[in-house]
Amino acid sequence: MIHFAKWKITLILGICILGLAYAVPNFFDNRTVASLPDWVPHKQVSLGLDLQGGSHLLLEVQSDAVIKEYLESVVEGTRAELRKAKIKYRNLGIAGTGGEDDPAHVVVKILDASKLDAALDLLKTVETGISLDSNDTGMITLMLDEKAARDRRNSAIQQSIEIVRRRIDETGVREPTIQRQGDDRILVQLPGLEDPERVKRLLGKTAKMNFHLVDQENSVDSAVAGRIPPGTMLLPSNEVNAAGQERMYLIKKRVMVGGDSLVDAAPSTDQRTGEPIVSFRFDTRGAKLFGEVTTANVNKPFAIVLDGRVISAPVIRQPILGGSGQISGSFTYQTAQDLALLLRAGALPAPLTILEERTVGPGLGADSIAAGKIASIIGMIGVVVFMVITYGLFGLMADIALVMNIFLILGVLSVLQATLTLPGIAGIVLTIGMAVDANVLVFERIREEVRVGRTPMSAMDAGYSRAFKTIIDANVTTLIAAVLLYIFGSGPVRGFSVTLAVGIVTSMFTTIMLVRLIAVTWLHARRPKTLPL
Repeated sequence: MIHFAKWKITLILGICILGLAYAVPNFFDNRTVASLPDWVPHKQVSLGLDLQGGSHLLLEVQSDAVIKEYLESVVEGTRAELRKAKIKYRNLGIAGTGGEDDPAHVVVKILDASKLDAALDLLKTVETGISLDSNDTGMITLMLDEKAARDRRNSAIQQSIEIVRRRIDETGVREPTIQRQGDDRILVQLPGLEDPERVKRLLGKTAKMNFHLVDQENSVDSAVAGRIPPGTMLLPSNEVNAAGQERMYLIKKRVMVGGDSLVDAAPSTDQRTGEPIVSFRFDTRGAKLFGEVTTANVNKPFAIVLDGRVISAPVIRQPILGGSGQISGSFTYQTAQDLALLLRAGALPAPLTILEERTVGPGLGADSIAAGKIASIIGMIGVVVFMVITYGLFGLMADIALVMNIFLILGVLSVLQATLTLPGIAGIVLTIGMAVDANVLVFERIREEVRVGRTPMSAMDAGYSRAFKTIIDANVTTLIAAVLLYIFGSGPVRGFSVTLAVGIVTSMFTTIMLVRLIAVTWLHARRPKTLPL
């Protein structure tokens, strides 16, 4: 244990130099770091929400909307199948409140009792995961079974998390925390967020865009009065009529082209009017479908519907075969940019509701950082003084390794781009105390070997050899605890576990390798008769 090969010395010194190089950028501001040469490390430790300030949002996914939307497709499929088979019906629609006691379901009454069995056989093929029931009056109930409903809800949650992540990534927020909480909630933490209101607007929009044909056969006024024809829906728009009220559109429910076919969207400017617009482009399938629809409906209005509102309803002047187009609608550049962002990120499968919102000011984070620095400095001074008083020169060697240990922790956190939180600072402070534990074990073991008459070289060798197993056992058990905290914990607990785990690894390196190298180098150079312990 007291002999070092040259490659081992080179490796130890190399790790220390790298640790210093990656840790130093954390002591300068971002502007200074950005001005450094490219070959110098630029990465810094990312500060968490409690240190940097930012926003904390708890979102709830309205997964009932997913079930309702699915049942609406069942209604349309049922209508099409019954009409194709020429089976007369009435009262087709969605019933039920959507609660556990009264789940949403589709009902339809078959007028000809002799065709009830034929209708049941026909509706079995409408959608998967649907169970059918009927009674003597000819009423058929189509119910989504429990497993299918659960699968659709889970899928909506997972898809919502991915869409939220894409939208936030587009805003440029660094190191966001986005994770599922419970059955239908999403936790979002955005450190350093400068415009929380914009992010709330982006997350609050479903951004489900579809293209529908406008119903020109029926009267909008009649629909406003309550007589909405089957297969159509009455939607508001962003336009204003002569009476100063928002203009209403009667559009056909059938989606001619879905927004899921969009592959790109970007803010742009109309070359004729100079107004901000949003340009979009479809994938191959969407481009083909868009071309077919526009070819078959020249001189007819084509409504662009976003989240239940008609944002534009231009008349198709000619077939659009290129798979691209543009959306206009009294946009500002910011709203055009936000709409393009939403379309690129994709539509949420269900609306999101903000249940909880907290904003942490950067001043509070600065106070936490200052308190963490003071705690770290006090802790380090206490440990340094104790080690020097107790172990003399060897204590000073341990203190040198302790300082290097702090640099290595910062360097590793910078390389990993780990997020440092207030509990993470607590983990570093704890590591400062734990870092010298292994040195204490070694030094006490060396003292025992000196007492039984060993020479300095022999005592040093025996001290490290016999304390090695104890050091490994103690640190590995703590490392396992840190790993378990990371796996089963969340938020602040994870921040603590990361710094604790990194601190354990670096402290083992500095104790077993660095302090031993310093002590052995001094021992070979001075050849003392006794050890200054």
